[in-house]
Amino acid sequence: MSHNRVLPDDYAPEELIGVRQPMTQEEFEQLCHKHRKMRLELTSTGELIVIPPADLQTSRRSANLTSQLASWASDGNSGVCFGFLTLFALTNGARRSPYVAWVKREKWDSLTAEEKEGFARFCPDFVVEIWSPNIDLIQLYLKMVEYVENGVSLGWLLDPSKRQVYVYRPDKEVVILDNPETVSGDPLLPAFELKLAELW
Repeated sequence: MSHNRVLPDDYAPEELIGVRQPMTQEEFEQLCHKHRKMRLELTSTGELIVIPPADLQTSRRSANLTSQLASWASDGNSGVCFGFLTLFALTNGARRSPYVAWVKREKWDSLTAEEKEGFARFCPDFVVEIWSPNIDLIQLYLKMVEYVENGVSLGWLLDPSKRQVYVYRPDKEVVILDNPETVSGDPLLPAFELKLAELW
């Protein structure tokens, strides 16, 4: 996964190359606090992953995606939307940061005020990842599988280069949608339809 080390000079990659691995979850969280500008993840085996900054197109798509989901979520009371800087704890010990995530209202409401200020100690119910040229697509496939194996009920992987959407659900075959105009979140996200024309 050489792409995990591709960083601009001002991200101080030399401070991360010498980091002891495998890392504990506590060490990882300390590193995240120290490097708040960086998007970091931790695998289930304690491997540090440094995600390169998004290119302009991916950043635009991420903003549009977040806006669509947040707008839908604000119209109801079924759940809470999160952006790409949010770290979630998977049951296998990994710490992952999807481009967009959503959790059911009851899960959010069960948290204390202190817990809402820290890293998420739970897995989201819905996630979306966006492929970009500086990310290994195979690794994203594996990441999506990891999500659904650890509690995610619905996941979408968007591949703008082919205008495809990969739909992941627990215990089901991956469904590939070719150049869809919309993709529906029903029944988990009632009446939510992501408009793809605005992202492609």
